[in-house]
Amino acid sequence: MTYTLGLVGARGHAGGELARLLAGHPGLRLARAASRQGVGEPLRAHLAHAPADIVLEDMSPETIAAWPVDAVVLALPNGLAAGYAGALAARPRAPVLVDLSADFRFDPAWVYGLPERHREQLRGARRIANPGCYATGIQLGVAPLLGLLAGPPQAFGVSGYSGAGTTPSPRNDPERLRDNLMPYALTGHLHEREASHHLGHPVRFVPHVAPFFRGITLTITLPLAQPEGSAALLARYRDAYADEPLVRVVADVPEVRAAADRHDVTIGGFQVDDRHAVVVVTLDNLLKGAASQAVQNLNLALGLPERHGLPHDPPLAAA
Repeated sequence: MTYTLGLVGARGHAGGELARLLAGHPGLRLARAASRQGVGEPLRAHLAHAPADIVLEDMSPETIAAWPVDAVVLALPNGLAAGYAGALAARPRAPVLVDLSADFRFDPAWVYGLPERHREQLRGARRIANPGCYATGIQLGVAPLLGLLAGPPQAFGVSGYSGAGTTPSPRNDPERLRDNLMPYALTGHLHEREASHHLGHPVRFVPHVAPFFRGITLTITLPLAQPEGSAALLARYRDAYADEPLVRVVADVPEVRAAADRHDVTIGGFQVDDRHAVVVVTLDNLLKGAASQAVQNLNLALGLPERHGLPHDPPLAAA
């Protein structure tokens, strides 16, 4: 059986990546698409891999609620999802809804879509809040040590400028970023609150944006209540993620340039100094940080194999 999907926000970075993944998905087909701009134009005029028969529609909730599809993905800026969720919920048989924004990540009525921690809740779920990109990396980097922490982990994060979206700003201006590293949201970043909430443990996080397009690197310092050697730390993470299809654990420090175009998260480094462990997490913010995670969640919700539509990444260098 092939399921159909409607995409709202098809011309954004994450929406474009999702459309690309769906072009190779054996059980999920992109059937409808909407965008703020280009209404009436073929989607293929903007995305070369899009199906030839899809024409961009207007983004009104009424239009989206009338789509005869099995699932809908909202790839919109924060603050816009509620109207669509309400309109879709009013249908007799609402489609599976995945929201890529932060609007429902704290709402207990929605399943939080981090499969490595909530896989069973995602099976058959109807409303899924896709995690934030940084929040995904932070949680996967911290979770195996939750029972050993003596205080809040500290995360230093750097992302490519695609994470700032398509609306022009200093954070996605290549000229402003040239030879530069720009810190922002020095306190209270949304993903700090998100990771703290879903881990059930406070974390501290400061994000930065760099002059590369895609990818995230997080250096996380974790205070330990008991001594733990580097080898034991590595073994702990390998055990925690041994069966996870989209998490890779390596001994060496992963580099952010190797994360681009990968569907998985890489965790490595594993050094300990004076009861402070340090791990490094890398991921592609547009893939496992957004579109690949959405596909993973849709597969679980619709009863499809979890890796459908997600090609296997090239092997990592031997640890």
